[in-house]
Amino acid sequence: MAFSRAIFREYDIRGVAGKDLTEEVATAVGGAFAAFLAQKGVKGAISVGRDNRPSGEGLHRALVAGLMASGIDVVDIGIVPTPLAYWSQHNLDVMGGIQITGSHNPPEYNGFKLGLDKSSIFGPDIQQIYELAVSGKFPRAKGSLRSEQIIDRYVDDIAERIGTLSRDSSRENRGPRNALKVVIDCGKGAGSLVAPRLFPRLGIKPRFLFCESDGTFPNHHPDPTDPKNLEDLIAAVKKDGADIGIAFDGDADRIGVIDDTGEIVWGDYLLIIYARDALARTGKGQSIVFDVKASQALPEAITKAGGTPIMWKTGHSVIEEKMHQTHAPVAGEMSGHMFFAEGFYGFDDALYGAARLLRIVADSGKSVRELLADVPRFVSTPEIRVDCPDDRKFGIVEEAKTYFGARYQVLTVDGVRVLFGDGWGLIRASNTQPVIVMRFEARTSEQLEKIQSEMQGWLGSKGVKV
Repeated sequence: MAFSRAIFREYDIRGVAGKDLTEEVATAVGGAFAAFLAQKGVKGAISVGRDNRPSGEGLHRALVAGLMASGIDVVDIGIVPTPLAYWSQHNLDVMGGIQITGSHNPPEYNGFKLGLDKSSIFGPDIQQIYELAVSGKFPRAKGSLRSEQIIDRYVDDIAERIGTLSRDSSRENRGPRNALKVVIDCGKGAGSLVAPRLFPRLGIKPRFLFCESDGTFPNHHPDPTDPKNLEDLIAAVKKDGADIGIAFDGDADRIGVIDDTGEIVWGDYLLIIYARDALARTGKGQSIVFDVKASQALPEAITKAGGTPIMWKTGHSVIEEKMHQTHAPVAGEMSGHMFFAEGFYGFDDALYGAARLLRIVADSGKSVRELLADVPRFVSTPEIRVDCPDDRKFGIVEEAKTYFGARYQVLTVDGVRVLFGDGWGLIRASNTQPVIVMRFEARTSEQLEKIQSEMQGWLGSKGVKV
């Protein structure tokens, strides 16, 4: 069987539904996953869920058919956010799971996130599944199918962990135990199926924006890393005088946060709040893991709070793996993937992350802005992505390591992060697209411009249009 190798990516299988990600491909992935499990000697049932994109129904049907035809017993968990698929791997009698989701990508995309035991499958294992799919040599047996409804069980679990939220009486102009004023934007993604059930259980009455499930995403694209997708939430926070605004991506594994003034709180600053809380409650000296795109403010804040900052590669699967290796209580990415090993299961979950953030805010009696008031604000660019062919991007990054490494101190854990003393710049190759990713930060606008000009100038000299 011939199909595109390009859809078998570093962290998942992802493509345009009906084009390079067809139902035929889904059936082959089911058979290949069964063969993969057989090679590893793994036996047991697999949970299968999907987000609310329209293409998910046919892909789900075809995937389940492929699994069952290869002897795999399937536990169908229905339409759920991705974190609930991960939750099922910890709470159901299964040996792994597959979630059908396009994540934060446009509605025409869909894909498969694969799990074995309680961890994600990524990297070489996904390429092995590709080879098995192409071979067409799958086990042949008859698997069974049963359904499990898990949303209410998940909500019960989170509500028990977080408890009832009440406002600390120290806030100005707030009566004692006054409930938090919260706005939640689900973007009509799969989080819509859970958020309206979960957050009232915590003793708050949020204003819900676009929390009716519609996988065509008619209001705005559910990707909180893009400021334009947060405009409705920002306006609602300002209009309501809310304490906080929270947004989820399409499958609710990424979180976006708006403070009480309507400012966006990016993932690296959000992780400071989680890290300080975990270190204060569970003891200093622990590691906190984050990706190479994070602000210098993050490792400085972690160190000041008594933690050990560990900068690692970008990518939710590798960040999660590093968190477990270092026994870090929490970890996170600029993209809004937040991972919680302390007090939770260790996977990225924006719904739980939102509840945990509200718990921190309620207990502190401070707003998110006040919790971060002592953290330096550097001048920085957003993530800058420029087109570069897959067959060139990694070579250019290697050249950048050599060039800048001869002139400055560099970190090469993922691409090259060049340290200029009072600022830094990053050049790295995307693992998922034909793109080179850049980000720049400095203490002053003048220094930022100097760093950006030097590094983008060098990149331009290599034929990359910046």
